[in-house]
Amino acid sequence: MKWKISAVVVATCVFGVLTPIQSNAQGSAEDQPRYNVQDLGALGGTFSSAFGINNLSWVTGAANLEGDQTEHPVLWRNGSIIDLGTLGGENGSAGFPLKNNLGLVPAFAQTSEMDPLGENWNFTCSLSGNLCEGTDLVQHGFVWVDGRKVPMPTLGGHNGAVWGANDWGEVVGLAETPTVDSNCVAPQVVDYEAVLWTPFNNRIQALPPYPGDTVGAAVGINDYGQVVGATGSCAPVSPAIGAHAVLWENGNVKDLGNLGGKFSNVAYAINNHGQVVGISDLSGDKTAHAFFWQNGTLTDLGTLPGDFLSVAFSINNKAQVVGESCDVNFNCRAFLWQKGKMIDLNSLIPANSPLYLLSANDLNDRGEIVGQAFDQSTGAAPAFLTIPCDEEEANDENCHTIAQNEIGIGKQKTVLPARVREQLRRRPVFGR
Repeated sequence: MKWKISAVVVATCVFGVLTPIQSNAQGSAEDQPRYNVQDLGALGGTFSSAFGINNLSWVTGAANLEGDQTEHPVLWRNGSIIDLGTLGGENGSAGFPLKNNLGLVPAFAQTSEMDPLGENWNFTCSLSGNLCEGTDLVQHGFVWVDGRKVPMPTLGGHNGAVWGANDWGEVVGLAETPTVDSNCVAPQVVDYEAVLWTPFNNRIQALPPYPGDTVGAAVGINDYGQVVGATGSCAPVSPAIGAHAVLWENGNVKDLGNLGGKFSNVAYAINNHGQVVGISDLSGDKTAHAFFWQNGTLTDLGTLPGDFLSVAFSINNKAQVVGESCDVNFNCRAFLWQKGKMIDLNSLIPANSPLYLLSANDLNDRGEIVGQAFDQSTGAAPAFLTIPCDEEEANDENCHTIAQNEIGIGKQKTVLPARVREQLRRRPVFGR
């Protein structure tokens, strides 16, 4: 991202000092898991974010290069970070969420080609909330397999992206068509469709939008081929286009319902039990809440105490849900939802950790969680990985330390510096 200031200034001036305020964490020390937390690092810059983790503990996301001018899609594996590169352009990102255990990494990146329609697709850097150059470049989806990149075809348009993948090698995302839509909101010019792509035979299939809608995006897929995402009216790609959170199965598209709002209704992930999580606007479309859907019933997961907005990004096969909850000033914090309770993830990590966990983006069936953090000691914004303590015998001392405290004592809710809050507010997961 083309920040106009140096990494040193970012660390010391922009992010500044975090101010603790009263904790609103829920639960008790006896009935909640404990986690060791790790900083996953970047590619020489001060920013990285983890968007996906599979059952092999492969972590995918994006990381800044030295100087914080660009970010690349990355894979953290066996203690190392692998730069997956781009498609000839400046920026890229990978995995949201990652559910494939075959070594298939879904990603998207900019090419060196200028977009002749000037639509300014910027997925590659907008997930971080930062501004970046190169938004006038064409963007394509691809999968990374053993060091090789396989680009996804479009549906006749210029741009595309991929997100989820399952263990059958099926990948989902969206791709532009050549259809000029006079009703599109600028700078978008043409329609785009949700797609199901199988890289091994390079077959791409458009998934139909809900009746009355014109565009769509597919985000998650399970091992039974059930696909979730959103459809709506043509506009620049963001959750705001989501008139309907949808499920595609057996060639049909199904509306999962909403929490009263007309926009930002998006299903982000589906597990192998057919349980779905996502985000939906409340009535009046002034805020949105995380939701859980099962067997035709949509449940509002609410927020952490004192917050007004939440989003659920992923769910594992044990029905554990992770996401993000924010107050009106966009002081955001990662949450874990399980057994009917939403818990501030910061209250479950060691009290002496410098990391404050802003957003939890994915988790695997072991309960390992990845996302976006803020380092209170350096001002950096690294990707994080949390590992349940019972799986991390080498860190029993840290787990024992936090087990002595009630939930919320070790990590208080924090007022974030203004720049960080603005970055969180600007991210497309919050819609308009």
